[in-house]
Amino acid sequence: MYAGVKSATIMGVDGFIVQVEVDLARGLPAFDIVGLPDTAVRESRERVRAAVKNSGYRFPGSRITINLAPGDLKKAGSHYDLAIAVGILAAEGIISTQRIGDYLITGELSLTGEVRKVKGVLPMALQARGEGLKGLIIPEENQSEGLIVEGLEIISAAHLNDVIDYFNEGIVKEVVISNLIRNSKNKEYREDFSDVKGQQEAKRALEIAAAGRHNIIMVGPPGSGKTMLARRLRTIIPPLTEEESLELTKIYSIMGLIGSSDGLIKERPFRAPHHSISYVGLIGGGRVPEPGEVSLAHNGTLFLDELPEYQRSVLEMLRQPLEEGKVSIVRALAKAIFPANIMLVAAMNPCPCGYYGDENHQCNCTVKDIRRYRGKISGPLLDRIDIHIEVPALSPNELLTGRGATEHSGQIRQRVLQARDFQCQRYKDEPYLYNSKLDSKGIQKYCLLNKEGQQLIKEAIRRLSLSARAYDRILRLARTIADLEKSEEIKVDHLAEAVQYRTLDRKLI
Repeated sequence: MYAGVKSATIMGVDGFIVQVEVDLARGLPAFDIVGLPDTAVRESRERVRAAVKNSGYRFPGSRITINLAPGDLKKAGSHYDLAIAVGILAAEGIISTQRIGDYLITGELSLTGEVRKVKGVLPMALQARGEGLKGLIIPEENQSEGLIVEGLEIISAAHLNDVIDYFNEGIVKEVVISNLIRNSKNKEYREDFSDVKGQQEAKRALEIAAAGRHNIIMVGPPGSGKTMLARRLRTIIPPLTEEESLELTKIYSIMGLIGSSDGLIKERPFRAPHHSISYVGLIGGGRVPEPGEVSLAHNGTLFLDELPEYQRSVLEMLRQPLEEGKVSIVRALAKAIFPANIMLVAAMNPCPCGYYGDENHQCNCTVKDIRRYRGKISGPLLDRIDIHIEVPALSPNELLTGRGATEHSGQIRQRVLQARDFQCQRYKDEPYLYNSKLDSKGIQKYCLLNKEGQQLIKEAIRRLSLSARAYDRILRLARTIADLEKSEEIKVDHLAEAVQYRTLDRKLI
């Protein structure tokens, strides 16, 4: 007796259909699973056996062979349990096979037959729709993920018996589509830029960074407000587009970070990993490749506080995502590509003690100490950061009066949104949306300089010894400054301001 059931696995951030073939044959009782299963898949034998018995059915005493096709693809995870159980019951004649082939089935089983939450339902659902399947049978806790994908019949199951009843009698629990899945409101934050006293130059730099999605690094002594500023950046960044939202939700789905009442993620993520993080935690990887923090920050912000405290080898791995917007991870049996289109926000002290250049504190670091400290951040990495801004300590007057802390995040956000709208209109026929993503042809087309501008950039290249990459980033930055000023032309003032944001390209000591 034979039955075939469709399930799925995850490759990178995409779903891939796996055919679960079940054969019941005469012979001594046995239960074998083939098709490159990992330990979690092989252990499903005991979960499925107990779940079927505790659901009120006799487990077949024949020789059972399960094949997970294609056989040369590594299978990992416990989400095949439900499909294997359904296949065995269908081969035994307990479940009708009339409609089984129209559905993708996924879910982990408990020993009592309860269907537990699994990871990656959203990319599986997208793949099921792409393959022309009618619907999806998923755990009840994953219902919100399945409902994101339109055009699929979503059957949520809390117990194995719910699946049996559906295939045999068409009985299904009522599915309530929550408005939260498609509708969203801008999240209200308790933080606001008006909380930050002084630091007008830093606020201006963060506004530019938000408008064009430029990478930024803030350098200043302890307590000057670097972290405070970084955490308020999310209050001025526009919400995700529909396409960006779907991409991000897929990543959070395969990591199991979508709650039972959550739908499509609408807010840009803000990730701030500790400096002790490993390269696998930051970039991704593992025996079965999974996304790291750079992918969890996709289409959002990655904040690295105390940047020199991170391992240099870890920081160097940021080069690919900062340049290409993705991470490629290759293992012996698998290759995964994870999106990682991030806006990097970094903060650091000017020296090991933190007080180099501070008028109110004495710095005890030697020149050698400072150079070693700053040398932890390589030139190629700094080249990929568009804005370098100094955040000096506040004066006593600024601390007491809070002078200049009158502009709220909402006012800054309006200017950012307006600049973003200019970019969306300008690049509507291009493969990018933001100034920071302009390629070489885009720079030549949209970042034209007049004679005064050309003379200024030549002088900047000569004095600061700028690389070709730094030159391109200055032009992209000047384009964003012009957009904030509602100017189609990049003027000398815009270019001069962009050049000023290359602080770390200069020899400070």
